[in-house]
Amino acid sequence: MSGLTDAERRGARVLAVLLVLGTLTDLVRAQYPQWVSLPPAVGAPTAPAPMAPGESPTPARPVARAPAQAPLDLNAATAAELDALPGIGPVLAARIVEHRRQHGAFRSVEELLSVQGIGPRLLARLRPALREPPG
Repeated sequence: MSGLTDAERRGARVLAVLLVLGTLTDLVRAQYPQWVSLPPAVGAPTAPAPMAPGESPTPARPVARAPAQAPLDLNAATAAELDALPGIGPVLAARIVEHRRQHGAFRSVEELLSVQGIGPRLLARLRPALREPPG
């Protein structure tokens, strides 16, 4: 006997379902980051307002983007600069700096694959943000 009432068992099942749904959501977001959208700003309408009969939609304004940062020099970047890259945290940034210290300058961006924790998918994500070393 579990010692739970029927209502407690129902509540536990609901909590288990919510836990599974949350986990699946996290897994999908990790697998398909392009599907993830930012939540609307506080107070922003979530759906467009209905249009009056005969009203035409206004043309969309171009979205202002932040200026693109120059690609990062892999051999001169600090751990803090590497930490700011997508998919790199403080631990991985420290590993990159340590690998550079032990093995010398990177000769290509591909050499990042020899750093523990960097695989082909992460390298593909990092490539646009990194400048190929000269030579």
